[in-house]
Amino acid sequence: MEKLFLLDAYALIYRAYYAFIKNPRINSKGFNTSAILGFVNTLEEVLRKENPTHIGIAFDPSGPTFRHEAYEAYKAQREETPEAIRQSVPVIKDIIRAYHIPILEIAGYEADDVIGTLATEAGKRGINTYMMTPDKDYGQLVGEHVFMYRPKYGDKDFEVMGVEEVKAKFDIQSPLQVIDMLGLMGDTADNIPGCPGVGEKTAQKLIAQFGSIENLLTHTDELKGAIKKKVEENKEQITFSKFLATIKTDVPITLDMEALKREEPDEEELRRLFEMLEFRSLIDRVIKTEKKAPSSPAAQPDLFGFFAEEDTADAKNSILTRLEDLPYDYQLVDNKEKMAVLAEKLLTQKFFSLDTETTGIDPITAELVGMSFSFAENQAFYVPVPANREEALTIVNIFKPAFENPRFAQNRTKHQIRPDHAGQLRSNPEGKDVRHHDCALCVAARTSPRHGLPGRNLPEVRDHQN
Repeated sequence: MEKLFLLDAYALIYRAYYAFIKNPRINSKGFNTSAILGFVNTLEEVLRKENPTHIGIAFDPSGPTFRHEAYEAYKAQREETPEAIRQSVPVIKDIIRAYHIPILEIAGYEADDVIGTLATEAGKRGINTYMMTPDKDYGQLVGEHVFMYRPKYGDKDFEVMGVEEVKAKFDIQSPLQVIDMLGLMGDTADNIPGCPGVGEKTAQKLIAQFGSIENLLTHTDELKGAIKKKVEENKEQITFSKFLATIKTDVPITLDMEALKREEPDEEELRRLFEMLEFRSLIDRVIKTEKKAPSSPAAQPDLFGFFAEEDTADAKNSILTRLEDLPYDYQLVDNKEKMAVLAEKLLTQKFFSLDTETTGIDPITAELVGMSFSFAENQAFYVPVPANREEALTIVNIFKPAFENPRFAQNRTKHQIRPDHAGQLRSNPEGKDVRHHDCALCVAARTSPRHGLPGRNLPEVRDHQN
């Protein structure tokens, strides 16, 4: 049976890049290979685990798309693409070509639209099609034979989302209503405005009542109070937001299943590229060459990090082979929805590990810039914290129930408060509550690496307050 995988390249490249953000992967030439290594590992996992019969990888074009032309502010809030990603993309494309996988790129259209067009046509032909991306807007494309294949939050696996899963996630009656949801509540990731003052819950109620934005806007007389005023004052913006959120399914591209048929890779070209990048362990794993025997014990990886370079020495080679073979799952938690899910997940654990990143080591002047959590081996989550104090406090408060939960106070190991933890307490005017629980911010900062994390080698203090 035919099984088509369509990958959203940039979504996966960014995810790979930020998985290594605390400890970028730098080779001996000074080149940041983080995005490349993460992308290739993800691609290899899909090829091995899912064994697709057909595959294609879609890229956004270098120039503007029709959405940028229609709306100047589209994605304008995003920071400049990191230079490391800019330099990595041409190399990633060379690697994809060496795998003999087609690169799908159409001027004027985003990867979403290219994938949307191909997936919709494949679904009509009865071909089971999997759109590999973490982006929620792809939910609108899901159908009987079209699925989302996305990183599963809080787990090491991917989740497959069909019609029922999309309906349950958004509390809607049809996947097509994902467009109406985004049109009403907006999408901060793409700078889609939506209707001011309408969040997810209100959008769900309105769509449940009216079925679509079009029906809502023709029956605003049935609304009452503040919501009636908001919707009527923003009719054009709501309609335009739905236009921006709609993934096109009529891009000028043909579904050529023969061209998308999976082929054997050019192993010699892959070897050349991997050697240039110093991915020796990938050569062993992908090209099936005989691996070197380890000559020294493997070391534990740091949270969200890998060793910066692969040396020719056997010791380093053995360490990196071990790390690259691990089924690691390091995720960037960069929106309130993901943070809330993570905070709830923490409350279900017996213990968790936490590390904070700050602007310095002075506990008086340091500001919190990020938090890293782990509660399972080879799995961790990084939460970036913005410089704005109110936004930072909002994020800290999302995790406050986990920091203050008395259950963790009964079973933990702790050490003296570190300067960066003090910075977090300074960011929280209610920090006294956290201190009251014997520095719950330091939960499980252990001297033994029971989560696949390195020990701190600090004097251990046992909690005797039962």
